[in-house]
Amino acid sequence: MRAVGFYEFGGPEVLQVLDLPEGQPGTGQVRVRVHAATVNPTDTLLRNGSRAQALRAIPAPHVPGMDVAGVIDAIGPGTTTDLAVGDQVMAMVDNQGSHGGYRESIVLSADAVAPIPEGVSLVEAATLPMNGLTARQTLDQLALQAGQTLAVTGAAGCYGGYVIQLAKQAGLRVIADASPADEALVRSFGADVVVPRGADIAAQIRQVMPHGVDGLADGSYQCEQAMGAVRDGGGFATVRGWSMQERGIVCHATWVRQYNHRADVLRQLRQDVHKGLITLRVAATYAPEQAGEAHRRLEAGGTRGRLVLVF
Repeated sequence: MRAVGFYEFGGPEVLQVLDLPEGQPGTGQVRVRVHAATVNPTDTLLRNGSRAQALRAIPAPHVPGMDVAGVIDAIGPGTTTDLAVGDQVMAMVDNQGSHGGYRESIVLSADAVAPIPEGVSLVEAATLPMNGLTARQTLDQLALQAGQTLAVTGAAGCYGGYVIQLAKQAGLRVIADASPADEALVRSFGADVVVPRGADIAAQIRQVMPHGVDGLADGSYQCEQAMGAVRDGGGFATVRGWSMQERGIVCHATWVRQYNHRADVLRQLRQDVHKGLITLRVAATYAPEQAGEAHRRLEAGGTRGRLVLVF
């Protein structure tokens, strides 16, 4: 079975096509023949060694990838599920060691797998699970009520776009950041107000909301620079676990692995896509042998939509 992974941390050039054994599903598991695996920033951090400490006890090769879409080709004995062999499905992968999404076949817990949205391709569907679940977790953590105001940084990215679209469903007012080139895109997600992105993001948001916003989803990981936009006692959520005690603001670490077995949430996101409430965006596709090129493009910045490996 082909997979894409690496034995040593480094630049995109360390990625290589590997030959790994195919797994067999046990009780409570299904096996997915992977057709598409999305390339996310977390994959580049895994590859370049930013998370090496957590991997030292796990033998190489390391296979990145937290998003897959494909077709179920086996169901473990005694597994209770409404999924069937031949179903087109998507899932988030809790990648550990060689168990990552950049592979032709993967065994997953049945409660982490959901049907893909109707009317979309497997490539498109692969862009939804991790970023969609992360956006949903952020909004669950902030727990804002209809009529309250949410600020979003990194709004042009996949996570930011999903946060905006889900927030508008919940009746929130959204202030989002964007460069001039991305302003129309961010407005298309439903943002009520768009402010210039940059190091002065808190001041830009305060010009719109002088008393501060009720919550902020920090997709660009600006941390201290963005926290000043939040009112006293408001909420602040970041995707990398940053936290600070300030003005009674509650900081939330959005760790999407906590939603790994939430196929129920994935199914709701599937319905949101079907209803046109969430937009899936594919920037480009790559063969497994071109994984290094995909990583280079992502790290260069400016990609709008997701890059997807096609097996």
